[in-house]
Amino acid sequence: MSTQEGSIRRSANDQFKDKSSAVVATALVLAVVAHAAAFELFPTLSAADLTTTGSDSALIDLPPETDIPPPPERIARPATPRVGTVEMDENLTIAPTTFESNPASELGPPPPTVSDASDRPTFIPYDVAPRLINKREVVQALAQHYPRTLQNVGIAGRVELWVFIDQQGIVVKSHVEASSGYPALDAAAQRVAAVMRFSPARNRDLATAVWISQPINFEIVDTKGGG
Repeated sequence: MSTQEGSIRRSANDQFKDKSSAVVATALVLAVVAHAAAFELFPTLSAADLTTTGSDSALIDLPPETDIPPPPERIARPATPRVGTVEMDENLTIAPTTFESNPASELGPPPPTVSDASDRPTFIPYDVAPRLINKREVVQALAQHYPRTLQNVGIAGRVELWVFIDQQGIVVKSHVEASSGYPALDAAAQRVAAVMRFSPARNRDLATAVWISQPINFEIVDTKGGG
């Protein structure tokens, strides 16, 4: 039994060697055939023409060289001023001033008198502006003082007034700032302004008199109700 098993093992080993040699030989043949077929069937390669064409370069004339002037010379430093010396007499004194040496006839004119703030429109500072408090009376005054001659022919207008209000809110003076173009309307506007009453203006919690710009409008009222 041992002799037969040894013979069987050697024959199997020999068979494997024979098979492996045949497989290697076959693989080599197939590899050679595949490489030959690849070289025969591969397309022919050719180098592309990479040359470029272009127009001739144009010559550009360079501008002429510019002569750069040299930097200006530094300004000379001014000379150090020198303080002049004045010789003064130690016995120099100021002459006494008396009424006899300065008579009234040789004196200058007196300073101008300061006008009252109510004489003409001027700015007076205030923190709280005045406010009209009798609108109903003002509307009635507008209807009362509207000139009938102008109202009947349909003439309306607007008058800008400068109004001076005292510390009690009463209108003391008024001046026409911008006329309506009709003297009768301008005069009527000033009569309406005299009826106005205001809460007094205040500056730092103190009542103060001020000038304000107050418009007065005279308008035609349609009594027919638009019919």
